[in-house]
Amino acid sequence: MTATPQTIHIAVMALGGQGGGVLIDWLVDLAEHAGWTAQATSVAGVAQRTGATIYYVEMVAPTPGRLPILALMPVPGEVDVVIAAEMMEAGRAVERGFVTPQRTLVIASRHRAYSVQEKMAPGDAVADSVAVQEVVRREARQLLIDDFQALAVQHGSVISAALFGALAGSGALPFTREQFEAVVERSGVGVQASLAALRAAAQSAATSAVTAPAADPMQAAPRPLPERAASDALQPLLTRIREQFPPPAWDWLGEGLARVVDWQDVPYGAESLDRVARFAGRDSAERGHALTIEAARWIAVAMSYDDVIRVADLKTRAERAARLRREVGASNDDVVGSEEYFHPRLPEVLGVLPRGLASWFDASPRVTAWLAPRLDRGRRIHVHTLRGHLQLRLVAGLRRWRRGNRRHAEESAHLQTWLDAVERALASDYALAVELLRCRRLIKGYSDTHARGESRFGRLLRAATQLAGREGAGNSLATLREAALRDAEGHALDKALLAMRIGA
Repeated sequence: MTATPQTIHIAVMALGGQGGGVLIDWLVDLAEHAGWTAQATSVAGVAQRTGATIYYVEMVAPTPGRLPILALMPVPGEVDVVIAAEMMEAGRAVERGFVTPQRTLVIASRHRAYSVQEKMAPGDAVADSVAVQEVVRREARQLLIDDFQALAVQHGSVISAALFGALAGSGALPFTREQFEAVVERSGVGVQASLAALRAAAQSAATSAVTAPAADPMQAAPRPLPERAASDALQPLLTRIREQFPPPAWDWLGEGLARVVDWQDVPYGAESLDRVARFAGRDSAERGHALTIEAARWIAVAMSYDDVIRVADLKTRAERAARLRREVGASNDDVVGSEEYFHPRLPEVLGVLPRGLASWFDASPRVTAWLAPRLDRGRRIHVHTLRGHLQLRLVAGLRRWRRGNRRHAEESAHLQTWLDAVERALASDYALAVELLRCRRLIKGYSDTHARGESRFGRLLRAATQLAGREGAGNSLATLREAALRDAEGHALDKALLAMRIGA
């Protein structure tokens, strides 16, 4: 009887735009130029994962005089190599049964492309990448993992080239490195950049089996407080931080000060320190200065709220244009444009007006009824054009008058109400005061997003009043806050309030 020819089964899990189709074309070309028979198929699906697709390549060693029959889809338990272009795609391969301990090599990029569900939640709904990595490592025969996306960008290429290189460096296929490189050279597009990414990824795969799990992207430590400020005007504030506040809070105070000054000006930064000092004087080292640290974090966030002036400012900054050019891999000779979508409502427009003028509009129902439908519609602004850029710069220029507009008056009043509530809680329950400071996390964005967050925040303020005096009030408020962050509609918060017997 004739011996069964060697076969290799490869599943590629990729998202839209990651070059999964290019990668399988390269795999087929690699096999066929070596005299093997190869077939590639793909099944698209999972729209919530940005067009996640399962690509499948089956290779058969030369079979002179015989035509092999190849499968159209990967079969659970019979996959030799899984290539995942993103961490959660590796998890999806395990879920589909494509990864088995005795057989499967997994090559995965540890970066994340967040799903729609992860982006929609008000709080941190990002799936635990570290847990997924541990599951994949347990289920696979071998796991090769690195940030292949970052490696590809570093060499001016795309992730498909880096993943192809990682496969070359793994030694899983009976082909030489030169044969892999010849495939890229035959493609004729972006050859030098793709070869650079291929070689770097091959080196990574050949020298390191499993890298350390990536740090949680939602938990970033503050930068150390610098010795010298960026300007002479800021230096007295840095000196004040060191002289007036406890060292554990210095870094957070520095981050908050930088944020507030960038949002408005140096005097506004001094005001933020005044508000934090209101609580620092009542804090203690025995409690780890948690009250001062949380006040430094969340007062800065509250004072640098999102408004249309801030959005216009950020979208016209030179560093943003440079970042966009890097993300699309543009060269110095390329022209890169961006189209920004805005949907201002009448409240946003009135918010940038002086308080007296905004009140006059409120007192004129006819005028507001005429304005509302003309303002409440989407607009697309091309920031790379002179007209579009000047439009946004004009809005950003309103910053100098921001402290006299209606939105600032409303935010200042809201801030004062919140801090007064924290101070009342602090009189009898330190933990409750700290958790009440953390509740500011609920408010973000502007327009409808801001309104929804402010509504849930208001419910927590009222809940804190009812919790005062109860045992474990701080822990209870923390539970309510996490429930409020779980969904935008507030259903989880409703259930948590009901369970604690807290009224509306």
